[in-house]
Amino acid sequence: MKITILGAGAWGTALAIPLARKHEVVLWGRNAQAMQEASLQRENQLYLPGFPLPAELQVTSDFEAAVRHVCADPADSADSLLIAASSVSGLRDLAGHLKAHPIPNLVWLCKGLEEGSRLLPHQVVQQVLGAGVPAGVLSGPSFAQEVARGLPCALTIAGADAALCERVVQAVHGNNIRIYSSDDLIGVEIGGAVKNILAIATGVADGLQLGLNARAALITRGLAEITRLGVALGGRPETFMGLSGVGDLILTCTGDLSRNRRVGLGLAQNKKLEDIVAELGHVAEGVRCAKAVRELAQEKGIDMPITDAVAAALFDGVSVKEMVSRLLSRDPREETI
Repeated sequence: MKITILGAGAWGTALAIPLARKHEVVLWGRNAQAMQEASLQRENQLYLPGFPLPAELQVTSDFEAAVRHVCADPADSADSLLIAASSVSGLRDLAGHLKAHPIPNLVWLCKGLEEGSRLLPHQVVQQVLGAGVPAGVLSGPSFAQEVARGLPCALTIAGADAALCERVVQAVHGNNIRIYSSDDLIGVEIGGAVKNILAIATGVADGLQLGLNARAALITRGLAEITRLGVALGGRPETFMGLSGVGDLILTCTGDLSRNRRVGLGLAQNKKLEDIVAELGHVAEGVRCAKAVRELAQEKGIDMPITDAVAAALFDGVSVKEMVSRLLSRDPREETI
């Protein structure tokens, strides 16, 4: 199968490594110098250092050439896959550059809501490209470094087009990656978006040494927040008990490789948000997403106290100790979703 991955960050590069061993894969990045160095040195030293790139993997900064690899002949669409590995903030611009091409099958990896519009990734793609493009999201508990090392993981491809989902299964399943399919696009995207906010909260709790009991409570009640919002937007409750729900939530809240968790740990040390983000050197989607999800929940009348507390700590000048105090001082209630 011909596959192009648009975005040579950590996750795009990590996914390219196992896929290149069995498909014709092109990895595109906008930084021409970094892509040239990666091609020559067979390592993406900028975003995923320490992981050799397979000799079969083509690395380029030529956008048109990368897209032509999968879009040149519409008759080959059944054997072509285009993977958008940008951040949510970059998805609209990336989709705009694809409008001039006959897109065969499109999958994105980003998790979050678009800042300002509060749209999910599939809504951004539909706005730009229309509803006729076979498209979906590949999501689930997955750290880039572990995928690049070849360690086992399981992901979900979600989309309304069954043929697209089957092509993604055929393309990605194998090499220690197990793929499940779902038609609950909204549920899978909400799970991937909100878990990043909850990882920030868990990082704060762990940074303040509030204990494992507090961590378990945050994860559990965080899952309730994800489910409330997801169901209100049209997702199915059972989706949030799957890989892109509780699976991704557990990984992101407890794994030391989680960038969003590290944001929370930094806040607990009284570091400034801009300094924390600068130290990461990568996008932490939960930061931007927290504001968008808080606004969306308020608009829909959905109770999301943990999300509210995180957004207050990030954007309203509320201290992390006050954030914790607000959560603990809430009135008792029945345990419901």
